[in-house]
Amino acid sequence: MKRFDDERREMLQLLKDRGIKDTRVFDAMNKVPRHLFIQEAFRNRAYDDCALPIGYSQTISQPYTVAFMTEALNVKEGDKVLEIGTGSGYQAAVLAEMGARVFTIERNYQLYDKARKLLDSLGYKIALKAGDGTLGWSEFKPYMGILVTAGAPTIPQPLIDQLDEGGRLVIPVGGLDEQKLHIVERKGEEFMTREVHGFKFVPLIGKRGWSN
Repeated sequence: MKRFDDERREMLQLLKDRGIKDTRVFDAMNKVPRHLFIQEAFRNRAYDDCALPIGYSQTISQPYTVAFMTEALNVKEGDKVLEIGTGSGYQAAVLAEMGARVFTIERNYQLYDKARKLLDSLGYKIALKAGDGTLGWSEFKPYMGILVTAGAPTIPQPLIDQLDEGGRLVIPVGGLDEQKLHIVERKGEEFMTREVHGFKFVPLIGKRGWSN
């Protein structure tokens, strides 16, 4: 639909203006029809740079946040990537468009089922699981990238343990009202962390996250 094409181009220009530089991120986000991942009542705002509700007290992250986290993850073609918090499935689709082998976990079964059906209908080959994302997905470890789309009180140790040599973990960490985005890179047995301020996510619920 031409209207959505125009709005998507405007969104990408805004991301460039806000400092996103990776052309692969732009290409991926240009290919994913974000409006299909939005509740119908909010589709007129699908390409606005804001978070939107997707039901069950969850949101789809604003486009800038998706772009920033994806750029920070530094995904390469063929990388095995674990996403914690499937939500609508939009972030997983962006990672798949970048050539990643995507594994994604969602704790809410209704969201998991809805995302699975939508991603399948769009032709994405993504492994989905309903469960506690704070424990990771050890069956397929290690991962070159782990991306967490909800705010944690601390970094869950299972995610650190499942990160591959040279891999990156991108996770919001902090209180319930605001978090810092932690970008963790593994070099041997050392983990180097860079923090970026000013992000707000829904809470990461699970054994190694916030309790219900």
